[in-house]
Amino acid sequence: MREGAAARRQPHAEAQRGVSPRAMSRAGAAPSCRLLLLVVVVVVVAAAVVGGAEGKAHNYEDALQKSLLYFEAQRSGRLPHSQRVAWRHHSGLTDGLEQGVDLVGGYYDAGDHVKFGLPMAFTVTMLSWSLIEYGGDVAAAGELGHALEAIKWGTDYFIKAHTKPDELWAEVGDGDTDHYCWQRPEDMTTSRQAYKVDREHPGSDVAGETAAAMAAASIVFRDSNPHYAHLLLHHAQQLFEFADKYRGKYDSSIAEVKSYYASVSGYKDELLWAALWLHRATGRADYLDYVVDNADSFGGTGWAINEFSWDVKYAGVQILAARLLLRGEHAARHRSTLEQYRAKAEHYVCACLGRNADGGADANVERSPGGMLYIRQWNNMQYVTSAAFLLSAYSDYLAEAGEAAAVSCGGGGEAVSVSAEEVFALARAQVDYVLGTNPRGVSYLVGYGSKYPNRVHHRAASIVPYKHSKEFIGCTQGFDHWFGRRSSNPNVLVGAIVGGPDRRDRFRDNRENYMQTEACTYNTAPMVGMFAKLHRMAREAPASTAAEV
Repeated sequence: MREGAAARRQPHAEAQRGVSPRAMSRAGAAPSCRLLLLVVVVVVVAAAVVGGAEGKAHNYEDALQKSLLYFEAQRSGRLPHSQRVAWRHHSGLTDGLEQGVDLVGGYYDAGDHVKFGLPMAFTVTMLSWSLIEYGGDVAAAGELGHALEAIKWGTDYFIKAHTKPDELWAEVGDGDTDHYCWQRPEDMTTSRQAYKVDREHPGSDVAGETAAAMAAASIVFRDSNPHYAHLLLHHAQQLFEFADKYRGKYDSSIAEVKSYYASVSGYKDELLWAALWLHRATGRADYLDYVVDNADSFGGTGWAINEFSWDVKYAGVQILAARLLLRGEHAARHRSTLEQYRAKAEHYVCACLGRNADGGADANVERSPGGMLYIRQWNNMQYVTSAAFLLSAYSDYLAEAGEAAAVSCGGGGEAVSVSAEEVFALARAQVDYVLGTNPRGVSYLVGYGSKYPNRVHHRAASIVPYKHSKEFIGCTQGFDHWFGRRSSNPNVLVGAIVGGPDRRDRFRDNRENYMQTEACTYNTAPMVGMFAKLHRMAREAPASTAAEV
């Protein structure tokens, strides 16, 4: 028996079938045949949303604490004595041995045991960005230590994986053989072949994202561990130079990754992304020059994108560039190009708000009846959480810029000004949807609230803990004895955010339903900052206001 998840992580199935990722077009929800039926559905959904929330404010502090636990469940390597997720144990202790390098450590991306470098790096970038924007809020909640540990577990691995200035190990394990087995990571018998990018086999996307992650993390560690921050920045600068000098897509160099994390958007967005993070980490003008000089040829000011993910970084690039414009952190010659970046950043914001007038349905992000932003059926929550973070960050940038700063939405000569408060309101609504303010009243953050997914598609969580039974579980034995069980997983994958519901807010809690019940590290990473910010806001709000949230 083989797990049918070969394309699970590849969100651009449409693009691979011939739809341009530039267009990011999606079919809109089918119109109702009967107006009366539509009215009834809307009324029922509205009632369900209120009931799902149970009229109570969410406990964002609890959500923050749980979100950071999840990263401990995803650890590969030798676990520390401080490990809080007790049902996990050491694993992958020979990673890299066949190639003569030490690749022990890092994170498993989802419910299997392959270490994919591109999404792992994006996870660390978003964890770092969470702390850069909301680190004070994380610290006030008492979770700064755990957040720094989560970042460092990734960056320690990247330091190991960057073995030469022009060499980066980008994957450990093989997705095809891994998915033939259903085992605990502690029992792995699958291939641990490691794959790298280098001068002859370039990978500008994975090298660029890893550079971004290490540059962003260097900012995080600058005060608490300046020596480590300097080391991270050194690696980030080398990796960016490698990515830029030897250009190419990593999935052309590592064929094994194509069915899982193919780089559909190419590598140019990662080069812009890395340069912006290096500019923020160093203040060096040459990195901003790079972003401005390559704005058109790399698509930074050309692509109007409706999503932000481990593959497609353009919206993040555009919002970071817009921040520089709003803060006045640029030379005069940069201004006109940064204004173009801001226009595209606001296309993304307006698309989420449903306020783009030009371009038809494809110009805006679809909404489920319950209000969830919807991009595509496979792991849609990754787009929800990343959108929530970008919207929140941009609303902060606008607020810092002053009362006159607002988003300009619309088209056809009829621009509408949208306030920072309205942008943030949508971000908050998406977070609350994840936590249970939705038609089903389900928290898609595992372990939070009274109703959450119990059959997460996750090998380690679905099998008896290693510490309770060290008896070896073979490759297919897990399928035979654990995968098909109807009962809840024996281990709760606390803090994981699963793939989530479909465009009609429907969700089926079944281990075989990997499109909806598998969680990924990059789903949870952006929410660390969001939960911290919302917890601070809840503390600051008057008691009467908080009760109404």
